[in-house]
Amino acid sequence: MKIHIDIDCFFVSATRIKEPSLEGKAVAIGGRSDTKIFDSESKNQSVNFENSGSFVPTFYKAYEERDDIDAFKDADGRVRGILTTSSYEARKYGVKTAMSIREALTLCPHLIIKAPNMSLYQQLSHELHEFLQTKIPLVEQASIDEFYGDLSGWVEDSDVPSFIAALRDEIKSVTKLPVSIGASKTRYIAKLATTHAKPYGCKVIFENDLKGFIEKIPVGAFAGIGKSMKEKLHSAQIHTLGELSRRRGTLESWGPYAKELYLRVKGQSDDEISTKHIRKSIGISRTFDPLFERTELRRRVHVLARHLNYAILRLKVIPTIFSLSLNYEMCQKSHKNISLCEVFTEKKFDSLCLKLFSDADIHKRLHVIRISINCSSFTRESRKELSLIGFEDDQKMHRLTKESQKVREKYGIDMLKWGSEL
Repeated sequence: MKIHIDIDCFFVSATRIKEPSLEGKAVAIGGRSDTKIFDSESKNQSVNFENSGSFVPTFYKAYEERDDIDAFKDADGRVRGILTTSSYEARKYGVKTAMSIREALTLCPHLIIKAPNMSLYQQLSHELHEFLQTKIPLVEQASIDEFYGDLSGWVEDSDVPSFIAALRDEIKSVTKLPVSIGASKTRYIAKLATTHAKPYGCKVIFENDLKGFIEKIPVGAFAGIGKSMKEKLHSAQIHTLGELSRRRGTLESWGPYAKELYLRVKGQSDDEISTKHIRKSIGISRTFDPLFERTELRRRVHVLARHLNYAILRLKVIPTIFSLSLNYEMCQKSHKNISLCEVFTEKKFDSLCLKLFSDADIHKRLHVIRISINCSSFTRESRKELSLIGFEDDQKMHRLTKESQKVREKYGIDMLKWGSEL
């Protein structure tokens, strides 16, 4: 059997380990785009490569000066930001993830707002991963707060309920983290089972139980069914997983992805547990107050490109597809990308990002509220794979880039900046 382990309200649970007095209280963790990255005094930026998940940034501040509601007040004293998670005590009042902090405080005036502590989350996630590796032969970390395990040949199916119950209690005893665990023949059904086990519960779905278990579950609750697929299913009068399981012909007529989705819901298709996560892309984005001045926007592109350059060099990869997206006021968007297979250098990357910004900025009369840069399709540095045009000059710049990287790794990302950032 496969099992899925999910940490209950992870960010809140981690905060309670640090501050036990918050146990049993309505607590929420706020989140706000770190626009201080653009300030001249910006410091203490850390990079996360190991974990991913909702509200888990690649770049984050190593620590916050304030960890309470004051951390989310702007210069005018207005409370800004959204919630990344909330405790079950808070959810009873209607508080939800991604809700604005101001709205949450209206619903629950006694709600305790804490600032995120990514360094603590990374540490606890790593500790849990190491612990699980001593208990289960194959462990895959799916995100900062989710893990999969394979018990095949390790635990008899009949013993799985008692095994995962004991594992849940031992995790709480050793790491102090409350988790819920789901188990089934496939990882997809195991994940679905975890949702119905929360909080701090266990649920095993045997093959004979699957049909009854999925009968009334909404299609949107299944991993892999996004907004567009959900709407398409609803248009075909398919609202529950039980209904989906009886519409094989309809799903197969929609193509390979829908056909695979049908098999996953039926528990007939699965993916192996992978102990190594191969990163396929990396990006950075920031949301800020509406900004019209293009000179300042270009300066911010310089800043974001410098941070992303640092991460790419740390990963020791060479991206070949580069993209930049802009979000404007009035819900307008623009996106540009380019494919380039050459030696990676900071100067070339910075110039490329500026060009992408110029090409993407098609609504020049509108204010910009978000800039996103993404790099993907990594390749290894090879004369056979990379363009040989200007290769020798690129190698010289690459050596300079590597030396700059050494300085930043020793003294911080902000130790060396482009003059155009100032």
